[in-house]
Amino acid sequence: MANATDHLWMHFTRMASYSAGEVPTIVRGEGAYVWDAQGRQYLDGLAGLFVVNAGHGRTELAEAAAKQAGELAYFPLWSYAHPKAIELAERIAALTPGDLNRIFFTTGGSEAVEAAWKLARAYFKRTGKPNKYKVISRYIAYHGTSMGALSITGLPGIKSDFEPLVPGAIKVPNTNFYRAPEHGDDPEAFGRWAADEIGRAIEREGPDTVAAVFLEPVQNSGGCFPPPPGYFDRVREICDAYDVLLVSDEVICSWGRLGEYFGAVRYGYQPDIITTAKGITSGYAPLGAMIASDRLMEPFLTETGMFAHGVTFGGHPVSCAVALANLEVFAREDLVGHVRANEAAFRATLEKLYDLPIVGDVRGDGYFYGIELVKDKTTRETFNEAESEGLLRGFLSTALFQAGLYCRADDRGDPVIQLAPPLIAEQQHFDEIEQILRTVLTQAWTKL
Repeated sequence: MANATDHLWMHFTRMASYSAGEVPTIVRGEGAYVWDAQGRQYLDGLAGLFVVNAGHGRTELAEAAAKQAGELAYFPLWSYAHPKAIELAERIAALTPGDLNRIFFTTGGSEAVEAAWKLARAYFKRTGKPNKYKVISRYIAYHGTSMGALSITGLPGIKSDFEPLVPGAIKVPNTNFYRAPEHGDDPEAFGRWAADEIGRAIEREGPDTVAAVFLEPVQNSGGCFPPPPGYFDRVREICDAYDVLLVSDEVICSWGRLGEYFGAVRYGYQPDIITTAKGITSGYAPLGAMIASDRLMEPFLTETGMFAHGVTFGGHPVSCAVALANLEVFAREDLVGHVRANEAAFRATLEKLYDLPIVGDVRGDGYFYGIELVKDKTTRETFNEAESEGLLRGFLSTALFQAGLYCRADDRGDPVIQLAPPLIAEQQHFDEIEQILRTVLTQAWTKL
């Protein structure tokens, strides 16, 4: 629409890029597809923003929202409860691993991460270890944009405008095996090394100062880094040894994205806190949550105890109703099982692209994949900053969209294309993704 740039300030958008052009405007969605204002159809290869797990056009979710709004549109969870929040908290607790039974609702992922850091600090203050306030996270990892979550984030390019940030956020190596600085021929040894880097960071900072480690099951930024074998087992050992909380940031990786309700279950580790959002409602209403173990709530169960934190719209009645309806869809259609049954086919279809000279690595799990682009497959030479700019923003982003595929061409790290389609996607959608990528990446190679 012509007036989209007059008043609308879009997120993470170079607004000047639309000064002489039209802003793409999406007006409708159905299943795995969306349509723009001109009626053009696109395969949603990113589920909106890793969000629309159940697919577009689910009328039962819209109806659940309308019904709840007609009964109780809003009431806060500040010293009060409402039925949908109670029911949803119970439903989530039944799906989480171990004793993660305490559900603190937010409106999104950044708020959930912020709440987790605050809880870690408050918990240790109340248990006699007030100096434990620092957090460890990985290079290039994205954990949110509020000031605390941004401090935990490992992406310098989106932080510099807002510094100084919250002190005490320490960074360690990520699990990008394709570019492993150590043990590049042995995934298990590399995983041990990467996990031990967390232990070494704790020792450098002083174990009595470190409160938590924040890790995504599959790291998003950089292009979908799965954990090497044994990585999370070793991280759990390290956290236990130093009395440090393990936070599994599953804003993307929960609700079926990796073929389980939670990524921690997929990889067999027990976190102390899970942060979640996005797919919990499949995007039909905003909702997030910090999910904590029973022991972390114990210091707040005294007569005057209180976790002095909250957000106005956390656990909104309409959002909770939508989440419950969303989980009914998950159960009725076994969307989590659908991902497990089809993930090998998705991987195999994407791996066909290995015959292209520009494709260096295809990595991920479930319905969550990154394709790293290279100048030389043999040496794994990547693109410099100017080349990456021209490749991704100068050509690929527009060309893929014009070809009918909505996905992410990103260079937070090395240049990658990221894919995370709705969990309803099947072979026909995998084939369509592969065919569009093949055509556009072939064109991109001729322009280098």
